[in-house]
Amino acid sequence: MTTPDGSWLTALVDGAVGLMDLIGAPGAGIAIALENLFPPLPSEVILPMAGLAAARGSFTLFEALFWTTAGSVVGAFALYGLGALLGLERLRTIARRTPLLHVEDVDRTVAWFSRHGGKAVFFGRMLPIFRSLISIPAGVVRMPLWRFGMLTLAGSLLWNSVFVLSGYLLGEQWHIVEEYAGILQYVVIAAAAAALVWFTVTRVRQLRGRQGRRRAVDSDPA
Repeated sequence: MTTPDGSWLTALVDGAVGLMDLIGAPGAGIAIALENLFPPLPSEVILPMAGLAAARGSFTLFEALFWTTAGSVVGAFALYGLGALLGLERLRTIARRTPLLHVEDVDRTVAWFSRHGGKAVFFGRMLPIFRSLISIPAGVVRMPLWRFGMLTLAGSLLWNSVFVLSGYLLGEQWHIVEEYAGILQYVVIAAAAAALVWFTVTRVRQLRGRQGRRRAVDSDPA
């Protein structure tokens, strides 16, 4: 598929819209399921387009909300399965072999998720990028399927409703909401990048400190 600007991302979005044109509301559900598995595919564009299609009579508003939310849940369960397949022991093994990571990091993260996983899954469904990734730790800790499903359904329905209704009510002006969603995405990415830099710098300093102490001990004639 070709696009005016030649962007591969635009081509993906055009493909998602074409899927809606071809098979209706289920196409929107498939597109959103794929968006969960491939976060760069922006739900902030697909969902308003589903609402716009509903406003034009291609399918009903209920169908748009039903199928997009169903797609969100299916995609989330696919990533949950990936997390469950990965498992805690494999995750610990990966941490042992990864520079700057410790097994204790995995254990602390799992402990935190065990305490706050419900809130993380629900609110995580409303954060760009994390709305997909949050399903993986839920699978790793084997959050009960019914609980994961209900929290994912509730969070996804809320997020999807905002954007589907924006397309339905604003029509061709739905880009107004996309602009604000873009700001939120930049904030989330910036916060994640800052956290990664802080973590890396802290671990490098700790590593250098241990190496310095080891050299001091080795050079001690006593």
